[in-house]
Amino acid sequence: MKEFTDELKAFARERGADLVGIASINRFEGLPQERHPSIIFPEAKSVVVIGRRITRGTLRGVEEGTQLNNYGLFGYSWLNDRFMALTTYETVEFLENNGWESVPLPSLPVQTPPMGISVRENQPPPNVMLDSDDAAVRAGLGEIGYCGIFLSPEFGHRQRFQLVLTDAELEPDPILAEPICDRDMACVENCPLSAISTENDTELNICGKTMVVAEVDFSKCRECKNGARANMYHSAGNPDRLAAVCARSCMDYLERAGKLTRTFHNPFRKRPVWTRR
Repeated sequence: MKEFTDELKAFARERGADLVGIASINRFEGLPQERHPSIIFPEAKSVVVIGRRITRGTLRGVEEGTQLNNYGLFGYSWLNDRFMALTTYETVEFLENNGWESVPLPSLPVQTPPMGISVRENQPPPNVMLDSDDAAVRAGLGEIGYCGIFLSPEFGHRQRFQLVLTDAELEPDPILAEPICDRDMACVENCPLSAISTENDTELNICGKTMVVAEVDFSKCRECKNGARANMYHSAGNPDRLAAVCARSCMDYLERAGKLTRTFHNPFRKRPVWTRR
């Protein structure tokens, strides 16, 4: 299936995907039922992870503290529900045009509580929510950084994901071996609310890839006035931090340290960072 896998990736990129990774279903072994792709599609053989970038300029107004809503549209709601959704849906059409049933899945908060009752014995109630960042690690697209945000070698934290479950047995991508995050602590030092604790680190192991993640107090993030936003899909979901000062500081460090493959002529942070409590 390597030739077909390459055709699928090329198609998704033609339709706007910046990142495409594939994980075989056996890479999800050990996950609880309420987080497992097979509970949604028992015959699934592969999980396709599709990413689209948050353009760097979308964060400019937040970085300057002068235009926060631009990110909310181009970096969050429109990116997820319009641009990403179309890329994902057309990728599903490509797979089904070639005879492979495929399930498109948006990136919804895994903290969302069940909204129904189980319809079969030994089966979780609806709705089962998959962790798209976790799936992206299993598909070889990157890692979870110290502040708990997904990082890719191309864009750092600047991307969002959607998933496609398919019964096509596609060629899986290797797990990313080279680390991105070196725990420089820019995210910790620039958080004005001290929401990221260095005292209770957790060691994550996903498909043999080990990552150290700090404890994050999301109750503080919900009060953040420095670029964080309430979860637009469910009030129980963790707040969106991709435009928050912690994530912007992480990206600025990664760019200056030469950790990212997508480069720019000018540095992202040109003036002292602003913060409000």
